[in-house]
Amino acid sequence: MVIPFMSLYLTSPVMGYSIGQAGFVFGMFGAGAFSGAFFGGRLTDKIGFYPVQLITLAGGGVMFMVLGQMKSYFLICLFTYILSFVNEAFRPANSTAIAFYSTEENRTRSYSMNRLAINLGWAIGSAIGGILASINYHLLFWVDGLTNLIAAFLMWRYLKPVGYKPKEQAHKDIVNPADSAYRDTIYLAFIFLVTLFACCFFQLFTNLSVYYKLNLYFSERFIGMLMATNGLLIVLVEMVLVYKLEGRRNNLFYIVIGISLIAIAYSMLNIFSMNHLMALVMIVVITFGEIMSMPFMNSYWIGRSKSYNRGQYAALYTMAWSAAQTFGPMLGAQLAQHNGFNILWWCVAGLSIITAVGFMRLYSKTGKKMREVNEKENKASIEFIQ
Repeated sequence: MVIPFMSLYLTSPVMGYSIGQAGFVFGMFGAGAFSGAFFGGRLTDKIGFYPVQLITLAGGGVMFMVLGQMKSYFLICLFTYILSFVNEAFRPANSTAIAFYSTEENRTRSYSMNRLAINLGWAIGSAIGGILASINYHLLFWVDGLTNLIAAFLMWRYLKPVGYKPKEQAHKDIVNPADSAYRDTIYLAFIFLVTLFACCFFQLFTNLSVYYKLNLYFSERFIGMLMATNGLLIVLVEMVLVYKLEGRRNNLFYIVIGISLIAIAYSMLNIFSMNHLMALVMIVVITFGEIMSMPFMNSYWIGRSKSYNRGQYAALYTMAWSAAQTFGPMLGAQLAQHNGFNILWWCVAGLSIITAVGFMRLYSKTGKKMREVNEKENKASIEFIQ
């Protein structure tokens, strides 16, 4: 609830901050997410995913409520950082848990199921959040914090620990100290491209809401409905589509298609006259871009990891999104404030196209390496038979 309305809350007459100041607060959110993801990944590899998820869910719930009470700009920035640090430490642990419970055959669908749950919450939260924001923005913080605490309680009560220990699990793989996510050059290139993509994607939940309110004069309720449409479409479509596509082509192929759709969606903001109907069409296009890219990004990183270094890979992936939360909304807000929203949307669309080309190059490079490996294996098999 809080994230899609945070920029509107900060720029509302009650708070009175500028678009640029609101963008800086999101920069602090991203900085906290970046460091929290790194810490969460390291901690997951040390003590396991269950306690990390439980602690961060409860801690995040409390911090949402505390943040809603802050009035001064300095304290808003400080507690936004702390909230984000705690919240994002949850994600590497959660990603590792999904990898533990799933198999290689259904892993993409497992992550899609998790995204289905998240986006169902996003759809409900955005719709209710739009109503609450029209009444009192502070209600968002109380309700969002309460849902975190309920989730922590339900996890503690019904989802018992499974006895997973990273060091015990590692014996299933041959431990190689060189198998570090930070030495995997292909994966680091992937992470860089994910960061660029996320910088573009996060405009959806930050500066786009402000654009709808200040430039198009949409109400909070309608903005909430648009955000709810994003989540609802993912709930209805993603699992079925991923089930049909999983394993048919390289994950990077689908990612390129998804990012291209997102570039088209941002271009629509400048090309068409954005009334209520066109805003809805734009959300539909960007949602299908999200559906075609994010589940397969998850499958890509998990496919390069092993049980004993999965926390590292998960942390780097989460850190990419966190870095984008730092720079994407903050730089986008500065660009919109000084040059206007039209320039922002052209820049975001252009960067999306550049990112799609980068993933296409990565697809070509990794595809070539895979073919070389397969040829060597086939040759070795033929020589063995002979």
